[in-house]
Amino acid sequence: MALLHDVVRRAARVAPRRAALVHGSEVLTFAELDERIDRAATLVAQLAPPGGRLAAVGPNHPGWVELYHGVPAAGRVLTFLNHRLSGPELATLVARSGTAAVVGERAQLDRLRREGVEVAMLDWAAWDAAVAATPAASDDVLARDPSAPAWLLYTSGTTAAPKGATLTHASVLAAVAASTQARPVDADDVYLFPFPLCHVAGYNVVHRHAHARPVVLVDRFEPASFCAAVQQWGVTSTSVAATMLTALLDHVDADPAARAQLATLRSVAYGAAPMPPSVLRRAHELLGVEFAQGYGMTELSGNAVFLGAEEHRRGLAGEAHLLRAAGRPAPGVEVRVAHADDRALPTGEVGEILVRAPQVMAGYWDDPAASAAALRGGWLHTGDVGRLDDEGLLYVVDRSKDVIITGGENVSSREVEDVLLGAPGVAQVAVVGVPDPTWGENVCAVVVPHRDGGLDTEAMLALARAHLAGFKVPRHVVVVDELPVNAAGKVVKARLRSWLVDEPERLGPRR
Repeated sequence: MALLHDVVRRAARVAPRRAALVHGSEVLTFAELDERIDRAATLVAQLAPPGGRLAAVGPNHPGWVELYHGVPAAGRVLTFLNHRLSGPELATLVARSGTAAVVGERAQLDRLRREGVEVAMLDWAAWDAAVAATPAASDDVLARDPSAPAWLLYTSGTTAAPKGATLTHASVLAAVAASTQARPVDADDVYLFPFPLCHVAGYNVVHRHAHARPVVLVDRFEPASFCAAVQQWGVTSTSVAATMLTALLDHVDADPAARAQLATLRSVAYGAAPMPPSVLRRAHELLGVEFAQGYGMTELSGNAVFLGAEEHRRGLAGEAHLLRAAGRPAPGVEVRVAHADDRALPTGEVGEILVRAPQVMAGYWDDPAASAAALRGGWLHTGDVGRLDDEGLLYVVDRSKDVIITGGENVSSREVEDVLLGAPGVAQVAVVGVPDPTWGENVCAVVVPHRDGGLDTEAMLALARAHLAGFKVPRHVVVVDELPVNAAGKVVKARLRSWLVDEPERLGPRR
């Protein structure tokens, strides 16, 4: 399979009547999904020029998967919009990507209209009707270049402005191939996808479809409906973040009947943020399933490093260090831990994690400088800090310095700081992540007020809520006289994080 739309086309030949997508009471077979993708390609070609962008926005819906394949099949690029972003943030991404049309949930389209976005918009009902009324694209007009851009996902890094990772047909399919080799799909697998389809985690849907296996979609993760879906559809595998697994375990603890609903579940994969070993042990006792971990990022089109079931069994049996590892590179993936000058470091030493693999993005959309910096020397510079051990296992020592990961969502500290500095009474501010047992990290703003006073923390947070997605708004505000700086005058955030960990009482209650 060289192109994204080949995935479903092949599955439709192998198992045309098998369920491909399940969403609520709606079931699409592979034959039906393949036909809708062909029709979608024709429709997309009418909505956007060759090489143009068409965006999707809103909670999970089968239309997302049609667009995953149909937009690249037409030689266009699918822009992923995260519906959890604020209206101004979404409008900015539509403008920056040059998106010609947006498809998705009506409420999200209305938000864009209120922000003055003036592009063609179709809600899901209009999209479904238009696809049904559109003829299928003929083979001679479908995309043929595996290196062409297919997906465009904006990701928060250590700078304020999100960068658009450009993924190609080839890079996404390389990530699918890496997952297949490192984490084989069972012949009877039924996969439940609880993440938002607007994340790169959606490549897992393509992975299952590459094996002609069904995918069950839920609008959003909620433990009771998750358990009900597992029971109804005989789900055997799923992927979760640490926050999801903790919530699921709490639900099973509180409702003994929920454990019986999960009887068919055999395998739980996790990623997005580190999984506390205590949560894994608890899940092992309550659920009795196998575990697998994936380390990746948007710029890698998915996961590239994997910790398999065998390592988890050994870790739970007493080799505790394994539960702290990210895993081993998949076949075809090279990982290097490097010094600041990109020189490879010896085993055991800590440095930046670099990756070289076919699944690495083509670059950042319309940002040659950022692309050159991230891909210099032919390696993706992840910004993550880690080490390799004698067994070839990668350990992620820390995530990118200024990125906060809360509930699996990345938050750029500088982006939050730029908003907070616009609030009255704020002289200086540093935003850092502080530990939270449920969300992994909380966003914390450490603020130096103006000498003449006037700082109103509630007004400051109201400003943040007006301009930022909810998960980016600080949950803690700490007021200080000064921020720690180094000789160059730069704020030493590591010192702030250490201070707040050592003296958590300064945080006060979570807002």
